[in-house]
Amino acid sequence: MKLVIQGKNIDITDAIREYVAQKIEKAVSHFQALTTEIDVHLSVARNPRITASQAAEVTIYANGAVIRAEESSESLYASIDLVADKIARKLRKFKERKNQRQATKTAIAVTGQPPIETPNVNRVPEISDRVVRRKYFAMVPMTIPEALEQLELIDHDFYVFRNGDTGEINVVYERNHGGYGVIQPHENGSARH
Repeated sequence: MKLVIQGKNIDITDAIREYVAQKIEKAVSHFQALTTEIDVHLSVARNPRITASQAAEVTIYANGAVIRAEESSESLYASIDLVADKIARKLRKFKERKNQRQATKTAIAVTGQPPIETPNVNRVPEISDRVVRRKYFAMVPMTIPEALEQLELIDHDFYVFRNGDTGEINVVYERNHGGYGVIQPHENGSARH
């Protein structure tokens, strides 16, 4: 398991590094078979008006899934404790759902698909002034319920995925007034509400 710790507006001291390693390794100890890499981002807001100015964000790559949690408080150590507890709960939930799915599956039909091309790491991306960051990831076909599970695991407002039934790119998102929505392309390209 690879653990990467980064800081923004903060020096990562040996004491902080040891504390993070201890807390995060304890949180993922029962899930080490699932976990391949853990990224920890610690940051301190420079704005004195922000009371919860010290944040800890953890992203775990687990067997093709991404599990993310973020917590902020007045103390960096408290934020680390909170995010470690939150990530442990999410990993437990992820493992339970994975085990439930495996128990209910009786057979899987696999169709031959060409391998997914990975981006050329040596190319220089042409980025306009407005695009701040680009992310590349494999889009494994999944159902809408599976995409909703991923949305819950990554703690974002939306999740982009390839619909396993249609093969199209879809987006699931949290609606402002509760529930979820799905954005799908329309067959003839005209807008649909």
